[in-house]
Amino acid sequence: MLTTENSKNPVSSREEEPLVKRSIDLIFQALLPKDRLFFPLFDQACANMVETARVLEHSLKSDSVTRIQSFETINHLEKQGDEITHAIMRETGNTFIVPFDREDIHALAIAIDDVVDYIYGTSKRLDLYKVHTITPAMIRLAEIITLSAIELQSAVKEMRSLRNVRKVKTHIHTINTLENEADRIMNDTIAAMFRNETDAMNLLKMKEVITFLENASDKCEEAAHVIDSVVIKFS
Repeated sequence: MLTTENSKNPVSSREEEPLVKRSIDLIFQALLPKDRLFFPLFDQACANMVETARVLEHSLKSDSVTRIQSFETINHLEKQGDEITHAIMRETGNTFIVPFDREDIHALAIAIDDVVDYIYGTSKRLDLYKVHTITPAMIRLAEIITLSAIELQSAVKEMRSLRNVRKVKTHIHTINTLENEADRIMNDTIAAMFRNETDAMNLLKMKEVITFLENASDKCEEAAHVIDSVVIKFS
């Protein structure tokens, strides 16, 4: 009898382990607020942000005619982003149960919108200042914005369940790394301009364009910090 009891115990323990894990997963999922409103809106905001970044990047790599045409597209996308942000803010005030803290919803929506705003601001300055010379630094910064926007979009999607925190953290880490590169490019470029540029007006124009590009990257990182805060609260 003792032998029979001992032989059954390891089997029953192994059978119970998956059940326990499934139970914990179900409890965890039950604790997370179910949302069919905010995340779709955030998905729209992120898709709009990525598209705006891609249009800017493409415009800087194209001829001046294509670049001018892209300014109108970016203008339209910026207005579309504003509408999505307003919808998020409106629902935050009208909805009783929200997927995470209202302050974080507000901060994330604003940061995503700010990315689009700084891209729009960059395009406006290229147009108003009649900047025809597109430098490698500008192109690389535009590439960084696009890459960061894509990573941010992925991080927002992973927030739906928060079952794989490691994936969210990986996206956040990549955004931080990209922003550090953008910061270095901005500093090196501006320092070089002050050393070599003799036209003060052109220096000011180029400096402002470079700064706006870096600010767009910085806002991606700001949004990533909000997501990191949400993840910590649910961990």
